Amino acid sequence: MKVALELALEAHSVGEVPVGCVFVYEPTGAIIGRGRNKTNESLNGTRHAEFEGIDMILAQEEYFAKNKQDSRSFWKDVVLYVTIEPCVMCASALRQLGIGHVYFGAGNDRFGGNGSVFNIHTDTELPHSPYPSEGGYYRGEAIIILRKFYVGENTHAPEPKKKKHRVLKEELP
Repeated sequence: MKVALELALEAHSVGEVPVGCVFVYEPTGAIIGRGRNKTNESLNGTRHAEFEGIDMILAQEEYFAKNKQDSRSFWKDVVLYVTIEPCVMCASALRQLGIGHVYFGAGNDRFGGNGSVFNIHTDTELPHSPYPSEGGYYRGEAIIILRKFYVGENTHAPEPKKKKHRVLKEELP
C-alpha cells in the first residue's frame, strides 16, 4: 500500500485526483502492475489508476500471455492495493477480470463500487464471480492526500472554482 500511496502523491503533483494502486501476483509476491490516475493528462475519463495498472499487466508477456487460454485463473492470483475504493467502473472491470482480492485505503462515498455506494464486488445479480474486498488500509494517509488535492483549485475544471476559504485539515477525527 505504501507504493500505492507514493503513486497517489505523484498523481497529486501533476494535478490529478490522487489515487494510486499496485497489482501483486500472489504466487511470487511481485508487483506486476502499478498505476495512478491520468484522466486529466490523457483527457480520457477512463484512465483511472486501476486501468493504468491493468494495461501494464496486459503488456507483460511473462505474466499474461501464457495465461490467455484461461485469464481468469491468472487474475484470481492477483491482489490489488489501491488508495481509494474502486469506483463503479473500476469495480466492474475488476469483477470481469476475476481479480483475487482488493485492499483499499479510504472509502469512496460518491462513486464507490466495493461497498460505500454499490456492492459491485459481491452483488449476486451480476455476471462473473464476486471478489473479496477490504478497506481501511492506510486510510488516514489516503484521506490526507485527497484533502490536499481538494483544498487546492482544480485547474483542469472547465471553470475552476476559487477556494480561498478552505483550510487543509491534516488530522483525522
